[in-house]
Amino acid sequence: MNYKLIASISISLLMARWRQTLVAAIGVTFSITMFVGLLSFMSGLNDMLDGLILNRTAHIRLYKEIKPSKQQPIDISNEFKNYHNFIRSVKPKNERLELYDAAGIMNALKNDERVVGVVPKVTTQVFYNVGALDINGIIDGIDAAEESRLFQFKDYVVDGNYLDLKNTPNSIILGKGVAEKMMVQLGDVIVVTTSKGEQISLKVVGLFQSGIRDIDIVQSYCSLNTTQRLLGESSTYITDIQVKLKDVSLAPLIAKEYENVFHLDALDIQTANAQFETGSFIRTLISYSVGITLLIVAGFGIYNILNMMIYEKMDSIAILKATGFSGKDVNAIFILIASTIGIVGGIFGLAFGLGLSVIIDHVPFNTASLPAIKTYPINYNPKIYLIGLSFSIVTTYFAGYFPARRASKIDPVIIIRGK
Repeated sequence: MNYKLIASISISLLMARWRQTLVAAIGVTFSITMFVGLLSFMSGLNDMLDGLILNRTAHIRLYKEIKPSKQQPIDISNEFKNYHNFIRSVKPKNERLELYDAAGIMNALKNDERVVGVVPKVTTQVFYNVGALDINGIIDGIDAAEESRLFQFKDYVVDGNYLDLKNTPNSIILGKGVAEKMMVQLGDVIVVTTSKGEQISLKVVGLFQSGIRDIDIVQSYCSLNTTQRLLGESSTYITDIQVKLKDVSLAPLIAKEYENVFHLDALDIQTANAQFETGSFIRTLISYSVGITLLIVAGFGIYNILNMMIYEKMDSIAILKATGFSGKDVNAIFILIASTIGIVGGIFGLAFGLGLSVIIDHVPFNTASLPAIKTYPINYNPKIYLIGLSFSIVTTYFAGYFPARRASKIDPVIIIRGK
């Protein structure tokens, strides 16, 4: 097979019907452009939506859940030990939420090579006092610097400096929804009542906005020391340990391991946010489906153009076969034509797709509910471009394969007799 000659004939046939060739290439270019633009935007949107929760959520959370005792007194009674005992309205055990030996557990976690960082937290339910009204709320006692380093806390502080939480005694960063309800601003002093009835005055040094209203209308943050004093506890009082891993996909497996080792409850990020992963998967599936559909439509356009080309070039095909070209040679000529359209159209499609993504990435997107987002989200993952080019080549190859088979089976004698 003379590859140079076959390539020369393919180029001649392409240029002989350059208008149809251009239309086919434009179809592929448009499909790849929309495929790349759509996938880049949808992937960026998924990253943004997941980031609202996942960036602020520990990969593994260690805590103590108050549960009823697994073994009731009747279970250890000799009289009823051989019976099935059914007990209703079992009350939880009377125990503290404090994690015992939290410092020792954190040291062990920090020495684990799979762990990026460990942050303690104290969580408590409170009432924000507004005149005669009490508003339900939750205060998390955190190490502001470490919380920002591991979980981008500072990105969600929309007013004030997050480090003031550490530097200013008896200070609080209020959720923006809470602040709007209480009509307070930076520098104001609010009164908070704990579940034990203790009251404390706190200075507002910042406003926090996650973008999820259900969180912003109850959530606030204090320093660890302030929260511990609020509860009347010592500096060793910790209710949660947040763990960030190097590989988040290992979180479910490592969480079970930590449960067995430390005898605590462990919640991994996949279990806690399963609904977000499901939503991301569905959005990605829809995006790929639309993009692949565009490529298949472009493939049918190439298929029709090559079919018409074969019909109009029957004489040329007959002459080629009469002068010694085999069916495989003719097959290679038309597959090369289709592949050329796919490669050229795919390369231009990737370039235009990148340009479209850049344009979308610079379109302003300002909303009060998402303060950290300034433009529409775009994901420039090279995998999207590789998939787009691969699909364009595969689709156009098969679009040319079937017409090429038809051309390779043409009997030159029948064509010449017909003429």
